Amino acid sequence: MQETVTPDRLPEWVPGKILLSSDGQNWRNVGLRTYRYQGQDVIVPALSDFMLVSYRDGVTPMRRRFEGRWKHETLCPGAISLLTRAQQAHWTWDEPLTVTHLYLAPGLLAGIASEAMDCHVTDVQLADVLRADDPVLTSMVEAIAGEAGQAGMGGALFVESLSRALGIHLLRRYASIRLPAPRTGQKLTPAEMQRIRDYIQENLSETLNLGDMAAQIGLPTDLFTRRFRASFGQPPYRYVIAQRVERAGHLLAQRRMAVKEIAAHCGFADQAHLTRIYARETGMTPGAFRKSI
Repeated sequence: MQETVTPDRLPEWVPGKILLSSDGQNWRNVGLRTYRYQGQDVIVPALSDFMLVSYRDGVTPMRRRFEGRWKHETLCPGAISLLTRAQQAHWTWDEPLTVTHLYLAPGLLAGIASEAMDCHVTDVQLADVLRADDPVLTSMVEAIAGEAGQAGMGGALFVESLSRALGIHLLRRYASIRLPAPRTGQKLTPAEMQRIRDYIQENLSETLNLGDMAAQIGLPTDLFTRRFRASFGQPPYRYVIAQRVERAGHLLAQRRMAVKEIAAHCGFADQAHLTRIYARETGMTPGAFRKSI
């Protein structure tokens, strides 16, 4: 796959006036810009993200060469173009246009596909569509553009919800999905198990998030949870508690740290939390355990 460029660098190849941008709004995996373009004959570089082009104003014949083939359409407000990531394309048009670009990070679509298909998706590609007349796509891009313009309360969360719904629509109608080679069994591999053990031990003093653990081996959370249970004999949260209690026991036995410090070092909320969990799991409070050794 050829080297890619980020969407913010697109004006280096396709000059235009930026009318609207989501820059600086802390959106995750989604970006948006609205451009005013004059007629051009340009090479759009291979982008790091998927791109949807929503036509807002102006009517023009459009010619696009993608993977060696030219396509011709007349584009106008309401139409949408799709461009998969990491593919260079040649665009040429004659009349002024106002368009909104919506950029979707590859991990967003791959993650949605993994959840929907209950397996790890290795790659997603969008179909080469120069013109789609799709009211669902048009309305979703319009809603996301509206949020970029007003930056309202909870905007990042709102955009995340819209982008997930848009991603499902794209996967249903316009995408091809590559799955990994089949593997036997429903357990984690030994290498995956060791990676998870190491990650938990290295981050035991921190808040351990199920999604972050699953991301270490590239699985959706539901599939990760099932395979973790099948591999370790218990769900992730129980395993993490057991590791916290085990580490606390070692530190208590060393008598070098106060119980309050041990609680923080092992990822408990406070000393009371450590005392409650340790007593539940071992039958002894931390103080009683220290007195017994």
